[in-house]
Order: sequence, then structure tokens, then C-alpha cells
Amino acid sequence: MDFAFSEEQEELRRAVRRFLADKSPEPEVRRLMATTEGYDPAVWEQMAAQLGLQSLAIPEEYGGAGFGFVELVVVLEEMGSALLCAPFFSSAVLAAHALTTSGDEKAKVRWLPGIASGETIATLALTEDSGSWDLDAVQLDARRDGGGWVLDGHKSFVLDGHVATLLLVVGRTAEGLGLFALEGDAPGLVRTPLLTMDQTRKQARLEFSRTPAELLGRAGEAGPGIAKTLQLAAVALAAEQVGGAQHCLDSSVEYAKTRIQFGRPIGSFQAVKHKCADLLLEVESARSAAYYAGWAAAEDNDELPLVASLAKSYCSETYFHAAAENIQIHGGIGFTWEHDAHLYFKRAKSSELLFGDPTYHRELLAQRIGI
Repeated sequence: MDFAFSEEQEELRRAVRRFLADKSPEPEVRRLMATTEGYDPAVWEQMAAQLGLQSLAIPEEYGGAGFGFVELVVVLEEMGSALLCAPFFSSAVLAAHALTTSGDEKAKVRWLPGIASGETIATLALTEDSGSWDLDAVQLDARRDGGGWVLDGHKSFVLDGHVATLLLVVGRTAEGLGLFALEGDAPGLVRTPLLTMDQTRKQARLEFSRTPAELLGRAGEAGPGIAKTLQLAAVALAAEQVGGAQHCLDSSVEYAKTRIQFGRPIGSFQAVKHKCADLLLEVESARSAAYYAGWAAAEDNDELPLVASLAKSYCSETYFHAAAENIQIHGGIGFTWEHDAHLYFKRAKSSELLFGDPTYHRELLAQRIGI
């Protein structure tokens, strides 16, 4: 087994890093997070046209580049480090994998090429006001109406739900869970942006009132595909969290080297040394967990359900701890609005809750190994 990235994968990392350094510096992150849309359409188009990022993990037969999940892990790690404000995760990760696991060949042929080209911004709407990611918590009513289907109810905390042109909605039918597709301007649909702590990742609440939608696959059979989509999304988010945690570690170490107190760098004090050393251990451990989970996802390994929960729980705690310690090491300036430490702290907290917090994933892990 090769435990290192290939030269092509490392070049992909370098290309994405250069692009994000130019297109997602801190002033641009602050500008975009203050907008309702939360992203720059010109940069979104460049991501697709110049780097082909939206198409990266989509199979070639559906207009994608045909790379695997490992390449997606590489890209997301860099995006997490740069706090990229764009609907990449919701569209190229969540929605794309929801389509590929749906088993509906016509739906894949119809919508995946648009996601791959960046022309379509898609998202997956699963959670409701309870915020639970458990599929048993889905209550949105989906019922037959003539020759089609209509949706009644709501979804909340939908990533980029207010700007998505394609919505994939999980509803409950008489037969069980169903996955439905509808356009962003469908009749009977009201989309409201949510005011959240993490302004760098936009969320929305969706309200459905006899909203017509198209069923993907068969009614009552969407559960396994959605469950796998959430496992893949947890692995992808773990990779993004590693990138953010690494940035916090780098920021802490750099400041500890340059901040002078009592005539010497604060990094020379034992307490600060210990903080940085502990963070290094945690970040490297989180990286190992995320990379292994990424490999399991790429190989469609039987371990995926286990390592997805393991990686998500550990990387969530590591990122939050790194972001909190970054503020502590920076001292008074770390608490100010002008410093970027709070941006990573807020992203760390929102990511910790996204797709289930560490406690939720440890419970899933315990159930899966029979404890």
C-alpha cells in the first residue's frame, strides 16, 4: 500500500493553494461573509473553468473529471485552511454524492453534468428544526398528487439552500423515505437565509406548501443511499476540518515565535510550548484519521461507516480545540473582531455540529461495532 500522495495529487494541492491564496484571502472572506449570497459568482466560475474543482469527483460518464475521493480530500483540506466562501461542499460533495448513490440513472445523467460544470448549484435538504441528522427524524410529508408528488413541511440548516438552483429534498412517503428533486424557484417554496454564528458557511430554512417535486429512484428506498451520502460527507468535512486546524496551529506557532514578552518570544515559555506541542500531536492524529477515512471512501471499503464516524468525531474536537487554543495563545488580540482567529473558531463550532456532533458519531460507532 502507498501511504503517500502521488506527485499529481501534490500538484493539485499546490494549484488549489495558489488559487485560494489569490481568491480567498482574509479580506475577501470578510467581504463575502457579509453578503446574503455568501460567494463570488466569478470565482465560482473560475473554479470550474480553470481548475475543474466542481467536476473532480464526478464520474466521466456524467461530465466529471473522474478522479476519486482522495483528490477530493486534498482539495477540501486546502479549502478548510483558506475558509473558502463558496457552495462547493453543498454542491460538489453533498448533492453530487446524493445523486450518485440514488440509483436513478436518469437523474444522474440529467443533473450531474451541470454540477460538474458549475452551472448548477445544488444542495441536499435533510435536517428540520430539530437539527437531527438521524433519518428517523425526517417528518417532511411527501405524497402523490395526480401523476406526480408534492411536498409539505420544512427543512432547516440547509447549506446554501437560499442560492441553490437544484434542491434534493429528503421526505417521508407512505412507503418510507424518498429523495426528491426540485428547482430553486419551484411554486410553493419559500427560502429564508438563516442568521448563524458562522457567517462563512451560509444556511437557509426552506418551507414547502404543496410544492411539486420529482421522485428519484423508488419511494421508500432512499434510506441506504442517503446514509452513505452522509458517511461520505462526514469524511469530506473531516478533511476540511484538518485544513482549518492546521491553519490554527500554524498561526499559533508563528505568533509564539514573534510575540515578545518580558524580553523574549512567548514561544520560549514552557506553558506555550506545551500548548503548541499538544496541538501538533492532535492535528497530525486528526490528519491520519481523515486520510484513512478518505482512502476507505475512495475504495468503497466496508470500513467506511466506522471510520467516517471515527474521523468526524476526532477531527471535530481537534479543530475546535486548535481554534480555541489559537485565541488563547494570541492573548488579547485573539479576541478582537479584526483578527481572523474568531472566524476559524466559529467555523470549527459549526463544523462540529454539522452531520452530527462527536457524541452522536461515537454513539453510531458504538452501535456499528456492537458495543
